[in-house]
Formats: sequence, structure tokens, C-alpha cells
Amino acid sequence: MEKKRVLYVNQEIMPYLPETPMSKIGRNLPQKTQERNKEIRTFMPRYGVINERRNQLHEVIRLSGMNLIIDDIDHPLIIKVASIQQARMQVYFIDNEDYFKRKFIFRDKDGKFFKDNDERTVFFSKGVLETVKKLGWAPDIIHCNGWFSSLVPLFVRTAYKDSPIFQDAKIIFSLYDDDFSEKFKKDYEEKVLMNGLEKSDFGHFLSGDYVSLMKGAIDRSDALIIASPEINTELMEYALASGKPILNYSDNEDYFDTYNEFYDQIIEGN
Repeated sequence: MEKKRVLYVNQEIMPYLPETPMSKIGRNLPQKTQERNKEIRTFMPRYGVINERRNQLHEVIRLSGMNLIIDDIDHPLIIKVASIQQARMQVYFIDNEDYFKRKFIFRDKDGKFFKDNDERTVFFSKGVLETVKKLGWAPDIIHCNGWFSSLVPLFVRTAYKDSPIFQDAKIIFSLYDDDFSEKFKKDYEEKVLMNGLEKSDFGHFLSGDYVSLMKGAIDRSDALIIASPEINTELMEYALASGKPILNYSDNEDYFDTYNEFYDQIIEGN
């Protein structure tokens, strides 16, 4: 029997970023899923705060070299990889000089939200999907973690819907308490538009604020996981009203088994 495949699209993974509930899940869940006889691929952005030498990141030449067009400008896609030896697990990093060189994640030294966070999330989401296509690795589950991955469900269901790599994939979106109060710039939908995507596909995504991005991701996903003890109330109500399968929050240390049973249930369509 073929192993089931899970693609992780993560906003945070320790040890590359400091320990948080999200970065812990990003680190431990893929390993435990792999130990439960599934194949995994794990992606995150190569934020400038990540020390490449200490973490032994190196460029994967055969995967790099594509250009992603955002706002009519070509942006080179650079793919790097590092290994977490004790987990026997590789992490792929989406990198680009314009978007990920700065030594911060989403805010500058004064706490100001980066004006190009909209472009950065488009580049990251598109970069992951293009790389997975290049790998020729068709996932059964795409598990997105964090608002920075929220455009992945939209792209998979629209621009990439005819790709044999993603055709049969089920999308699971984890909701966290990672709210931000800012709003993307007005022209952000122009940056999202790409082949196979119409303005009418946007739905909630059009508003460009946190709640709208999350609602858009919920709309385009097959199932949801509540990954924080408290999440935005409006989102919680929206998730419940969606009628989609939901795995409720658990602070149990053995959540890996529950998550993997949930994966199997969603793959089988139960």
C-alpha cells in the first residue's frame, strides 16, 4: 500500500525561529507524522532572522531558478534546504532577496507591519506550490499553519486546480491566535491575480485583513483544526457555521495521533 503524503506549509518552525506553540507544532508534527508511516514535505519562509550557517541551509540548485511575477515584476525563487538530523526530516525554505533578506519577520524594529507583507505571502504561497510541482510530489493532504499560508487554499482551488499534482489533495487549515490588526494595501488583489484566477474567485480574500484572509482560507479548505486555546471569536463562529469537519483544540501532548487519525478521516472522505 502506498504511503499517504502530507505537505506542510508552515509560518514558523523551531529551531529556525524561537519556540512558540505554532513553531513547536511546525517542528514536531511532521516528524511524528513521518514516524506514523506517512511521507512528508515541509516548507517555511527563509526569514532574514534565520542564521543560515548555524542551521546549515544550502541552496537546492535544481529547484531554484524560477521567476515568480508579482505586480508585473519578476522575482527569483530561491529554494534552500536544511535537515533536522534527530528527526530525519528536511525543511525546504522559500527565499528571495527582496522579500526575505531583512532581519525581521512581519514587522520592522519599530513594530510597523511591513507594507509588502501582501506580496510576501503571495510569493511564499506560490513558491511552495511551484516547488512541489517541480518535485512531482502529489500530496494527499496539504496542511497549512498560520495566516502567512492562507493563500495556499485559494491558489490550489483556482490557479492550480487542473494540475495533476494537486487535483486530489485535501486541504486542512489550522487556526491559531496569530491575529494582526493592519490591512493589506488596496491594490493587493492585483498582485494575487495570476493565470487561472479571476477576481470573482477572491471571495473574502478581497478585503485583505486578518479575519477576511482566514475566512477565505476556511472557504477553500476541506477541514479545519483549532490549534490555539483561544482564537478570534468571529472566526470560531464562522468555522463552526461552515459545516466542515473540525478537530477541536487539545493540549494533550499526544495530539500527533489525533491529528493523523483526522488526516486519514479526511483522505477517506468520512
